[in-house]
Amino acid sequence: MYIKQLIELALAEDIGPGDITTDSLITSDQEGTGKIVAKQRLVLAGTETARAVFSALDPGLEIRWLKQEGVWVEKGETVMTAQGKLAVLLKGERTALNFLQRLSGIATHVRRFCEEIADLPVRLVDTRKTTPGWRVLEKHAVRVGGAHNHRMGLYDGVLIKDNHIAACGSILTAVQRARARVSHLTKIEVEVSNQAEVDEALQAGADIIMLDNMDLPEIRAAVSRIKGRALVEVSGNVTLERLRPLAEAGVDLISAGALTHSAVAVDLSMQIQRQL
Repeated sequence: MYIKQLIELALAEDIGPGDITTDSLITSDQEGTGKIVAKQRLVLAGTETARAVFSALDPGLEIRWLKQEGVWVEKGETVMTAQGKLAVLLKGERTALNFLQRLSGIATHVRRFCEEIADLPVRLVDTRKTTPGWRVLEKHAVRVGGAHNHRMGLYDGVLIKDNHIAACGSILTAVQRARARVSHLTKIEVEVSNQAEVDEALQAGADIIMLDNMDLPEIRAAVSRIKGRALVEVSGNVTLERLRPLAEAGVDLISAGALTHSAVAVDLSMQIQRQL
């Protein structure tokens, strides 16, 4: 339902009261074929969303995916073919490509990160730094790329950050308040920025300790201090260049907003032919 509404909004944004170009040139009964072609090497993601765009315009359109999500696609390869009304292909082309290019861009970007640390026992996760309204789709693309999801939103995990601590007065108070209110099955994560806060989070009984914007010597010291008493997550300024050194520091999780907010859309195009 959520994705359906997003697609309807995207189509309404693009087509509005009508596609004046297509409606002027193409009759409603004209048939044709289309294919989406990769114009660069990429990891494919967003296929079901792109399919849903065309189906919203015409459920009878015949769509066939030649490549599966999560696989590397080489430049020049065809990823999808479609057959049906020419007007539908033309009206849905840009919206379908917008979804496909953005989501495949995230999957491609994430895959490069994952390959950098594939041999190390660390989990790479995303953040809530997503395009408003696109979170479900972008987090799906992260999984397609090979990484994992952190919280989906504020409703499915306790993460006590610096402003929560400031509002409560201390890490201990914040953890105690959360522990008293959430289910015993819910883990509590605390963000810290120095070794004293690491100690306070441990004493408070945090399940996960997030090391925020620490340098490598500080991270190693914190990992040694925690000694397995809590899971260790590192966050802040996570770039591809810093990724492996961070993973080698002994942390359990690396969270990176860059997985979504810094991904660049890939290049795909749709080629359409009329049916003679």
